[in-house]
Amino acid sequence: YYTSIPGSCNFETQDQEWTTVCGLTQDASDDFDWNISNSAVTGQTGPDTDHTPGKGQHFLYVNSSAQKEGNRARIITTKLFPASFGVCRVRFWLWMFPSRQTGVLKVYTAEEHGMDILMWSSSRNEENKW
Repeated sequence: YYTSIPGSCNFETQDQEWTTVCGLTQDASDDFDWNISNSAVTGQTGPDTDHTPGKGQHFLYVNSSAQKEGNRARIITTKLFPASFGVCRVRFWLWMFPSRQTGVLKVYTAEEHGMDILMWSSSRNEENKW
């Protein structure tokens, strides 16, 4: 559900419609999808717990083990955020403990004419933690 910060979501949705609740959509032109789950489902290939304090247990993940190199899974915000200087910030927690199939996580800003601008990327996290 949403918190008081615009665009924020902790993925603790009862009906599993996290895309609607969190204002996100799966990119129809990508190769595979993001999914919502918990550590009981992802098992050895995912984190032991969610980052959310308290009763939080759900997170988004991609299963890259069955994918070919170059395949993409992409989610897009459905809400537009106006351009700003030093006002708009993107904050998230990630778990990318290295394995053979760990890919690259990238964050883009889409400018008004449709061009994607790479803002941040990471290919791995050296520690088994968020």
